Amino acid sequence: MSFWRHRPAKRQVENGPLSSNVIELVGVSLTYSGPPPVEALRLATVSVPAGDYLTIVGRSGSGKSTLLNVIGLLDRPTAGVYRLDGIDTGELSDGELASLRARRIGFVFQSFHLMPHRTATENVGLALLYSGTSSATRMSVARDALDRVGLSHRLGALPTEMSGGERQRVAVARALAAQPSLLLCDEPTGNLDSESASVVLELIEELWRDGLTVLMITHDERIAGLGRRTVEIRDGQLTQPTATGERARPFEVQSRG
Repeated sequence: MSFWRHRPAKRQVENGPLSSNVIELVGVSLTYSGPPPVEALRLATVSVPAGDYLTIVGRSGSGKSTLLNVIGLLDRPTAGVYRLDGIDTGELSDGELASLRARRIGFVFQSFHLMPHRTATENVGLALLYSGTSSATRMSVARDALDRVGLSHRLGALPTEMSGGERQRVAVARALAAQPSLLLCDEPTGNLDSESASVVLELIEELWRDGLTVLMITHDERIAGLGRRTVEIRDGQLTQPTATGERARPFEVQSRG
């Protein structure tokens, strides 16, 4: 069984209690200071159990980026409680937040954010650079992660030698390298053609089926339909999660059994 495969619904987290929820937001708000102050996120409350696949949909300016930054531990909320793997993030220092983010969250962005002069293996290995693991171990983990996303034949390729779909799969492999609790995807197919988007979406679905918790932010309601549940954000406010049901599947991705 690969190192990133199924994680139990309840597990002991380092320096934190047992929890069946990877994400717990309770009355979370974020107000940017003015003048005038801007309330970008308002009283957001949502739980994401381990092994869930939650999609968040909203138009431009709805608050998706703010929510992403809060969940990704890039911004601190100005009110409310955010627990990641049962850990109250409001009680952590900036350094502790950075460490928690590196250990528990894998990011996949619309822009691939790959180092142009580093090979695919080196780009993935960079995710573990500050983890204390040896260079040999980092490269071994990187090769395994690239094999998992179907790129074992591109280990030595530079980003400039890859297609957009391949670059995004390298980014997914990098996100997996630290064995995260959460795969946080921000418009992961926004820069891809339909065929490449289908491959990436199918890969994310496979990872979810293997037990990884997935949260995907998108403006596309078709892609939102891939999740088990969907939340809409509008003017900084979240709706309650709803099951996606039997929505049409985009890009010929097969429906779940």
